[in-house]
Amino acid sequence: MKDRIFKQDIGKQFEFDAQVASVFDDMLERSIPHYKEVLGLIVDFCSYALESSKSTNPLVYDLGSSTGTTLLTLSQALPPHTQFIGIDSSQAMIDKASLKAQAYNAKINFVCTDLLEYDFLHSDIVIANYSLQFIRPMQRPALLQKIYNTLSNDGILIVSEKMTSSHRILDRQMIERYVRYKKEQGYTKSEISKKREALENVLVPFSLEENIAMLKDIGFSGIEVLFKWVNFGTLIAKK
Repeated sequence: MKDRIFKQDIGKQFEFDAQVASVFDDMLERSIPHYKEVLGLIVDFCSYALESSKSTNPLVYDLGSSTGTTLLTLSQALPPHTQFIGIDSSQAMIDKASLKAQAYNAKINFVCTDLLEYDFLHSDIVIANYSLQFIRPMQRPALLQKIYNTLSNDGILIVSEKMTSSHRILDRQMIERYVRYKKEQGYTKSEISKKREALENVLVPFSLEENIAMLKDIGFSGIEVLFKWVNFGTLIAKK
C-alpha cells in the first residue's frame, strides 16, 4: 500500500501501529535514501562474516525487524542452517512480518518485545537498521553492551541510522537536501512537515562521530563506514 498517512493530521506522536505497518514497506523505500543498495551491502557483509565464522549454527538478529524484509532477504542468501530472529516492539509489524515469512516459506522467528528487556542469545550477526535512533540516548550504551557481550568473538554488528552534523550550516544543508529527496519521492511539503513534527522527540539521531565513539566505548575493535549519503549512514563493527 502507498504511504499516505501524513496527508491528514494524525494528532499524535509517530508510532509503529497497524496503520504504519500497512504502508511501511513503501514508507521505507521512499524515505530511506538508497535503501535497496544498503540492504545489498548488508547481505554481502553478513555473507563475509559467516564465511569466516566457526559457528556450526549461526544466529542472525534483526533489531526493529519491522515487516521482515531484511531477514527475508538474508534468508535467501545465507547458508540454509542459519537461524534468524527478528525483534520488534510492534505487534502489527510482527504480524505482517510473520505472514510474509509464511508466504516465502522462510524459517524466521519473530519476537514481539522491548529490546531493552530482551535477553539476547549467543549470536554471530546483529543488525540494527534505523532502530537505535528510537531508543532513548541514555539507554543506547546499555543495549549495545548487552549485544556486544553475547556476540561471538568474530561477530559483527551492522547499524544504519539517520545522523546529524555538529556543523550548524552543514547540518541545515543536509536536512534541506533530504527534504528535497523526499519531495522527489512524491511526498508533499505538508506531508514532510507533519511527519517531522510527529517524529519530534521520538527519533533522536546522533552524529557519525557520536555513533562511532559509542561503539568504541562498548569495546568493538573494528568500525568502518559501509555507506553514507548526506544525513544517513551505515556502520559495521567487528568484535
